Amino acid sequence: MTQSNTQRVESATSAVWQSVCSQQDLVNDSGVVVWLDGAQVALFYLPGMAGKNLYAIDNHDPQSGANVIGRGLVGSIKGDLVVASPIYKQHFRLEDGSCLEYPQQRLRVWPVRLNDGVVEVGVA
Repeated sequence: MTQSNTQRVESATSAVWQSVCSQQDLVNDSGVVVWLDGAQVALFYLPGMAGKNLYAIDNHDPQSGANVIGRGLVGSIKGDLVVASPIYKQHFRLEDGSCLEYPQQRLRVWPVRLNDGVVEVGVA
């Protein structure tokens, strides 16, 4: 990867921003999946939301074992933005990856941002 594709981020966790796609590749109010360092990451772009409108969460559903979270439906439950797994319909919070129905299940989340029309995901 060239220096122009990677930028150091100063934070407590010291992450590196990696370009994964362009903003044009995103689908409004839905998910798309990208490959990032051996993991499938589901990106959800919610342009109508005030504040944060882009989320990066693991695409792997721990209940079914399938890589399907990026195909899930996005909604809101008790004020939390969630994605419903398309197989068993359990809901995961987009903010922290926690499962509403099964608290022992959690999806990995990544820091994500739009940088001049490019989607960048933070990696450690």
